[in-house]
Amino acid sequence: MTIIRPGAGEATVPPAGAGTGRPDTSGARPLSQGFLARAALVTVALSLAGAVLGLVRDQVLARLFGAGSETDAFLVAWTVPEFAATLLIEDGLAFALVPAFSAALARRARDGAGDPVRALVRATLPRLSLAFAAVSVLLVCTAPYLVKSLAPGLTDPRFAVDCTRLTATCVLTFGLAGYCSAALRAHRRFVAPAAIYVAYNAAIITAMSLLGARWGVRAAAVGVAVGGALMVVIQLPSLVRQLSRKATAPGTAATAEEASRRAVGLALVGTVVLFALCRQSQVLIERFLASTLPSGAISHLNYAQKVAQMPMVLALMLCTVTFPVVARALAEGDTERARDRVERDLKVVSRVVLLGAAAVVACGPQLVHLLFQRGAFTAQDTSATAAVMRVYALGLLGHALVGALVRSYFSAGRPTWYPVAAMTAGAAVTSWAGAAAVGSWGVLGIAAANAAGITLTALLLLHGMETRSVPIRTRRVLAGMGRPLCAAVVACGAGWLCTSRIGSPGLGLAAGSASVTVVFLLLARAPGEQGLVSVFRGVFWRLPHARAR
Repeated sequence: MTIIRPGAGEATVPPAGAGTGRPDTSGARPLSQGFLARAALVTVALSLAGAVLGLVRDQVLARLFGAGSETDAFLVAWTVPEFAATLLIEDGLAFALVPAFSAALARRARDGAGDPVRALVRATLPRLSLAFAAVSVLLVCTAPYLVKSLAPGLTDPRFAVDCTRLTATCVLTFGLAGYCSAALRAHRRFVAPAAIYVAYNAAIITAMSLLGARWGVRAAAVGVAVGGALMVVIQLPSLVRQLSRKATAPGTAATAEEASRRAVGLALVGTVVLFALCRQSQVLIERFLASTLPSGAISHLNYAQKVAQMPMVLALMLCTVTFPVVARALAEGDTERARDRVERDLKVVSRVVLLGAAAVVACGPQLVHLLFQRGAFTAQDTSATAAVMRVYALGLLGHALVGALVRSYFSAGRPTWYPVAAMTAGAAVTSWAGAAAVGSWGVLGIAAANAAGITLTALLLLHGMETRSVPIRTRRVLAGMGRPLCAAVVACGAGWLCTSRIGSPGLGLAAGSASVTVVFLLLARAPGEQGLVSVFRGVFWRLPHARAR
């Protein structure tokens, strides 16, 4: 639910017990289900705005610098913010901190004494900030060696080194932004965390537009540094308000702080960090292999991935909102509520991604043409990028399932090594298959290896759910994906047929997307089952924690 406080600009979703007869464990007033739906929709809207600005950012990059050696150099430096975003904002840090803050909120409501939330901040924030700063300085100092190891095939690494030194500052800013995001989401405040990529991408676009002619591609790296700082600034007011609402009771701070240190232990941090590193290592593998190919290969991979990942980004927005719900349910011992939530998330995520993947494969050339083909980005670049994007889309379901499932593994706030092992196996397949295919198939072989590796990881995570995570009914979940998968194949064929008969990229994209959507919606629904639109409405209006049991 959404409460817009005058001048606050933040959304509040209902407490775990709202409408269920359970005690209110959040410290907030019970709210209606309508407010919950609006909170989810506001989060989706802001996240979509950030994703759209990300596309605009890539369009500006393509228009100003094309897909040549200078852009390749920046994209090597872009590896640092990509890793930092995955590790500190989207996956790693959130997997450790959201359950920790959820457990602290549950303890505060249950015990009625002390303030475990503020104790958690005192126990973790200073040490994490020092670690973030140290890593940033280390990356700045070792930038030449980092560039050489990431892309040894670059003919002129100077641009990449300069850009890497600028982007290295994001380790500190992204770390602080990720900490704020995790704390706010656990408090069920989603607007400020959802808006961070709007500020980030706006800063990069502005820097490239104002400084690109003078500084070249280094202007984009300046935008990364400024955008990272803005991520922290826009969240601080909301976080300060949340932390100032509850005073610590005398004599309980030491106990609460000790519990907080146990909640975010070294083993838990180690497992989530290693998982995030293994997952992001696929990007390193791709760029390492692509650096040996002709100039522009890294750029084609980058543009293809950014466009193809849009359906996955949209689908995983739901998991971002519901991750604190699952963590809070497990903290309160309600396994059934957590299982229902995870199964519902997987159903929606798989359908959204399959629909999006069908559209990407069917309308790839038209989509890339309209987004990027202008300025220094040529028709040849469009053809190469669209081909890579179609192959990459084969792994979209695997990418989305990994993003959804891994949250369940870490939602209890306990260390588990199984996701690390599953991701390591997937990365190994990506590496071996990519090395074997790059000689014959070039950049298409790299994209196919990525799809194979991430699909293996998704299957391994599904296999381990019943015994190592939230005990979902795996066979039932997989059976529910069968019909949408077949519908996506047929819809892709229908869309491809439409686009092949229309010469105009704009009209072809419109007709192809419409045909894919109509065919998918007609075929994906089993007899007596809700349609995709009804499923979305059910997701936002009947979240398990706001439903009478």
